[in-house]
Amino acid sequence: MGVKIVSDSTCDLSEGLLERYQISILPLHIVLGQQEFDDGKGITPDEIYRWSDENKTTPTTSAPAITDAMNMINECTSDGSEMVFFTVSEQMSTTANVMRMAADELEKEDRVFVIDSGNLSTGVGLLVIEAAIMAQNGKTAGEIVEEIEKIKPYVRASFVVDTLTYLYRGGRCSGLAALAGGALKLHPKIIVENGAMRPDKKYRGKISHVILKYANELEPQLKTAKHDRVFITHSGCEEEVVREVYDYLDGLKIFDEILVTRAGGVISSHCGPGTLGVLFIQNP
Repeated sequence: MGVKIVSDSTCDLSEGLLERYQISILPLHIVLGQQEFDDGKGITPDEIYRWSDENKTTPTTSAPAITDAMNMINECTSDGSEMVFFTVSEQMSTTANVMRMAADELEKEDRVFVIDSGNLSTGVGLLVIEAAIMAQNGKTAGEIVEEIEKIKPYVRASFVVDTLTYLYRGGRCSGLAALAGGALKLHPKIIVENGAMRPDKKYRGKISHVILKYANELEPQLKTAKHDRVFITHSGCEEEVVREVYDYLDGLKIFDEILVTRAGGVISSHCGPGTLGVLFIQNP
């Protein structure tokens, strides 16, 4: 008994972190033409990129089936445990609603707590880890939910996108913007705010230089961040670029842990290759 922490697959946490913090994952679905895959199983982001480029479109992604949600609830609560489930922002997916319906169907709504993270990728993952630590320290599900709701507004999630092509294919920017962005070598910074993505500033130049500049410009926020951990999350950047960002963050001497993760299939299919974000929780 106790509290089981579960997240949908968009949290982009590595297998090592899932094992360390005893976190379970419910995968979203990725559909490539007539083929459907569970996020993180049977297909890699690089294979998704190849399919997308060959077909000049992006895969579709969808919430887990209600039967899968019900199975996860039964698995986690069969010993009397409570369950706290994290989802990608409800503005981006119906996953939270699917889990609520599954809990109602099983008449376990009093033991299943669904948290809309209001975020994506390791913006979700940061909250999931906080919840897992609380669960390991004996907090109840209700206490965990209360604390997480206080932390949510302080998650800082942003990304620099190498190419606008995938955002265009997914309907998140116009064809003209994508064409101009490619011609001018523009790389937008995307911020997650109030549960939605919005463009911030635009960088110009070689993506490796842009990414390091982006990281440097986060320094004022980084200096007021919680020191426990920071994520570098990317969708297939060159190793040297990731290392430069890591070394920069390490040189600040702020964080106990600098965690590098590769974005999963759902996130990668919408942002495309070469995207990198630095994600952390700011102190209130």
